[in-house]
Amino acid sequence: MKEIKAVQKAQRFLGERIVGNDQTIELLFAALIAEGHVLLESVPGSGKTQLAKLFAQLMNGRFSRVQFTPDVLPSDVTGVRVYNPKTMEFELHPGPAVTNILLADEINRASPKTQSSLLEVMEERQTTVDGQTIPIAPPFIVIATQNPVETGQGTFPLPEAQLDRFLFKIDMGYPSEEEEKRILMEYQQGRPSEQVPPMLSLEEILHLRKEAGKVQLEADTLTYLLDLVRMTREKKEIERGASTRASIALMKASQARALLKGRSYVLPDDITFLAPSVLEHRIVLSMEGALRRTKVEILQDVLREVPVPVEAGYHS
Repeated sequence: MKEIKAVQKAQRFLGERIVGNDQTIELLFAALIAEGHVLLESVPGSGKTQLAKLFAQLMNGRFSRVQFTPDVLPSDVTGVRVYNPKTMEFELHPGPAVTNILLADEINRASPKTQSSLLEVMEERQTTVDGQTIPIAPPFIVIATQNPVETGQGTFPLPEAQLDRFLFKIDMGYPSEEEEKRILMEYQQGRPSEQVPPMLSLEEILHLRKEAGKVQLEADTLTYLLDLVRMTREKKEIERGASTRASIALMKASQARALLKGRSYVLPDDITFLAPSVLEHRIVLSMEGALRRTKVEILQDVLREVPVPVEAGYHS
């Protein structure tokens, strides 16, 4: 399928410019096809914003960016009505949320009220300004960034309801020594150009989304997915396990990844690969669990404890 080849070419192109983040790039494209949103988390200076901007440039759609600070208002995101003295009427000025790709930069610096302004647009693909509903044409994806080490006044942790709207939460981490050396060599002659040619049309993205819905899950694969989610509800270290929304998210993400790998069916490997990014931000540890271990460590236990279906019966 030519659309899949276009995505694979875009992935390689982005991977050459954002060194050491091939897995993150793969997850970004899976989220795009699965109609999900992505939260990128890492220390300052790890390239989160650059990655999001370059990813947006690969598509020929509209791109908006909101740099969140404590004084950003909900109307700065969704839009506002402005009085026009010439026409003596209030005119609707849609905000940056009315776009195809929205970069919500340093989202945890926004107040809870402003953060909540994204709930409607992320879930329902529409925004409401003074009682008027503005639908957002697909495809639509929010890429948010946050710095986990930032503390102090003006920082507001994302509430559970907001986190649950993200398909993936990705920790970009640090590059390896060799990868960081490559980055330094690229910057030795000055900052590399960030202009990239569009490689994907909106029509191609919408077609891939439709095709992803046709990707099949065998009965034992679906059972494996459900067992993983249900195990998060049974672990004693987890106070609140993943919800049914998480099950749906993991299924849709697995279908998208399988499609981009050129398959018409989901393998257990797809689910195993995606589960940590889908489930980590959707579970709440007990007080005792949080003192002893991290969410990532507990999810690794879940993946080890749930039997993986034998793949002998899968399509060749």
